[in-house]
Amino acid sequence: MTLNSTPNANRLHIALFGRRNSGKSSLINALTGQDTALVSNIPGTTTDPVSKAMELHGIGPCVFIDTPGFDDEGELGALRIARTLKAIERTDIALLLCEDGDCENEKQWISQLKEKNIPVILILNKADNRKDAAETANRIGESCGEQPLIVSAQTHSGMEAIRQAILEKLPADFGQQTITGNLVQEGDLVLLVMPQDSQAPKGRLILPQVQTLRELLDKQCLVMSCTTEKMAQTLQALAHPPKLIITDSQVFHTVYRQKPAESLLTSFSVLMAGYKGDIPYYIEGAAAIDRLTTQSRVLIAEACTHAPLSEDIGRVKLPRLLRKKIGEDLQIDIVAGTDFPADLGGYDLVIHCGACMFNRKYVLSRIDSARNRHIPMTNYGVAIAHLNGILDKIVYP
Repeated sequence: MTLNSTPNANRLHIALFGRRNSGKSSLINALTGQDTALVSNIPGTTTDPVSKAMELHGIGPCVFIDTPGFDDEGELGALRIARTLKAIERTDIALLLCEDGDCENEKQWISQLKEKNIPVILILNKADNRKDAAETANRIGESCGEQPLIVSAQTHSGMEAIRQAILEKLPADFGQQTITGNLVQEGDLVLLVMPQDSQAPKGRLILPQVQTLRELLDKQCLVMSCTTEKMAQTLQALAHPPKLIITDSQVFHTVYRQKPAESLLTSFSVLMAGYKGDIPYYIEGAAAIDRLTTQSRVLIAEACTHAPLSEDIGRVKLPRLLRKKIGEDLQIDIVAGTDFPADLGGYDLVIHCGACMFNRKYVLSRIDSARNRHIPMTNYGVAIAHLNGILDKIVYP
């Protein structure tokens, strides 16, 4: 993939935290070699977390997140700090800018970041304006337990040290996940069954389909595609049954009834669940569907913020399946995009989409939120397979 075609969800998310006017925006510009972020001497110039997709030399496609100062003041300042806290949920690596040896605020943020298992790189910026930079760095090191990198966004000194630190702090499994895992290998025949209904964008495929197809081609698999209506005809045209059939979760039952016995079956949503989330946790969470009653409350979470369609899977089809099993009085709340409740108390089950629009860190933070409250959580594809009684008959990475 080229830089511009790499989805943000597949990029390394690097967030910059620090006090107002500590040089976060200037540092992003220095690291990327472009005027990516708005820079001003006026404290509070960055009023909301701003994300920018860029290429970082030696690391690859990244998303830089420029956040407001965590020392912001007043009612609006509190709201901005709350937005900054939410940015933590999608952060893979944090650059924390320190100003002086008084690091009480910084230590609190270091603690919050490390609680989320986010690697932290301490930075002392504006070295060109500091006569006592080395001494200040030592005081920060003593206070925070880690020596900061001494850099200057103005002169671009220390940028290579930051890049090297990012490489060293990269999560061990970052970029190692694959969508199809070990389900297929070179030479395997894979059939993609893709309904083209009102949900399918005219003239193009949805992102999970595109990403899965690209990975299968990279793996040198033999790929055949068809709509649900043409599945039987497609199977007849093949010399032998496909090793794997991948379809949309909404037609699981239809495809399962037609598939050859020797062919494995999964869905794009299930594959994305393994790619972005925690499949064993989702499977465990699906069992909670059988414990729901008409007094239960379910949260359905979508990553996309598209306008609802007449046969939308998250807003229409999945609620219909749930109410058919549990009863019409089942309470179902639906959220989209980043509108995910900070407190999941009161919910008996959370059902999340495949999250192709989110990075893995963000999805795992949502899973942790549910797990910490002992609330079952599952995924569209896993839930639909369970509701169709075929969860034990599908495969996942």
